[in-house]
Amino acid sequence: MDRTTHDIGQDLGRLAEDARALISATADVAGEKVGEARQRLASALEDGEEVYRKARERAIEGARFTDAAIHRHPYQAIAVGVGVGALIGYLVARRSDRNGV
Repeated sequence: MDRTTHDIGQDLGRLAEDARALISATADVAGEKVGEARQRLASALEDGEEVYRKARERAIEGARFTDAAIHRHPYQAIAVGVGVGALIGYLVARRSDRNGV
């Protein structure tokens, strides 16, 4: 997992902890609106955790598939990487020529 993905996971974890703390802190507060808000927050927290879990599983599955494909076809993967790099280099050079840089 790269650093950005790790940071996002930590941020989501902190957000979930804060939401749970808010739910706990308002447990003794009476009122229909507060109760409804607590229920919606708890539901949203559960939904968010499920979405995060599914997204993480799909990302890991995609990474494994890509890793396997690269190991099965290393030379083709290198050729694709070089081709994409050359195309990006060409487009950047062309753009800088048009801008006079």
